[in-house]
Amino acid sequence: MPGPAEKSTGPARMRALAATLPTHLRDGFRAGLAVAPPTSGRATAVFLVGMGGSGISGELVRGLLEAETPLAVQLVRGPDLPRRVGRDSIVVVVSYSGTTWEALRAYDAAGRARARRVAVTSGGTLAERAERDRVPVLPLPPGLPPRSAVGTILGGLLGLLDPWFPESNEDRFERATERLAAQIPSLARASGPAARIARRIGRRAPVVYAEQSFVGLARRWKTQVEENAKRLAFFDEVPEVFHNAIVGWDATPRTEGARFAPVFLEWSEESALTRRSFSYLERLLRPRGAAPVRVRLAPEDRLEALLAGLALGDHVSLFLADLRGVDPYPVEAIARLKRALAVPEPAA
Repeated sequence: MPGPAEKSTGPARMRALAATLPTHLRDGFRAGLAVAPPTSGRATAVFLVGMGGSGISGELVRGLLEAETPLAVQLVRGPDLPRRVGRDSIVVVVSYSGTTWEALRAYDAAGRARARRVAVTSGGTLAERAERDRVPVLPLPPGLPPRSAVGTILGGLLGLLDPWFPESNEDRFERATERLAAQIPSLARASGPAARIARRIGRRAPVVYAEQSFVGLARRWKTQVEENAKRLAFFDEVPEVFHNAIVGWDATPRTEGARFAPVFLEWSEESALTRRSFSYLERLLRPRGAAPVRVRLAPEDRLEALLAGLALGDHVSLFLADLRGVDPYPVEAIARLKRALAVPEPAA
């Protein structure tokens, strides 16, 4: 029998899908553990290949991996792999549909380089080639918008790469997802924190800022606003903004600055210098007409903060869609692009 996320449409369906995030995270983590490589002869580099909604999970997980494991992590948002990919590399190719031409070309290139491959997909050509090549497949639930598969992909990546952490994240992940499940009803309420943040952003263009560990989360907030609320959004990284973007802000007149809503994603365990940096940025932006929205990621655990920020951002984007009166489900502009380009599938 189909669940509520499969029977409903439009805004109701997207909200139902957002509510399944904790379950998808847990299912993905278990599936990732099942295909995790052996601990002997570990690779030292991982390349996470994916485009759009399929690729964002790699960016979300990179900050955690770089902070807590010895892995060198590189995101690949295109068909061409770096030349250094080789036997000591893991190449994780993510394509929700299994037909993304960039992902298929990267998959074949990784095979020629004799890298260890893992396919993450709901089916299609990628699954067929992986089966042919006896490459492990991390299966994704079919019938979802790719951006709604983020929980399974993110959980799967964390399970797949669990052997590289100092100790297993199984208990840690279970605690984090249990707490997240308890928060979902509050996030979905019109009086909850996600709705309040959306009202503070209003009709202004969000500019989401985060420090290095959470810059992938800032991008996710941006892309969810773009796809769900059908409006432009931007993101940037602290402290990088202090070497370029503040010059632009400093020269911005109030009438122009009032068009933007800076959103600060601040982790409770960030350094004192990072906290001062956000405070300085706020003092700079307010006289330029912008009204920063400070969002505190309260959990002390970096992983739990990441998952909480992910759920919060998804719900904020849905309330922004409500404010604009748009249906968050369709992404017709992407469908038109695919029809216009009609890139032929690469040969096996």
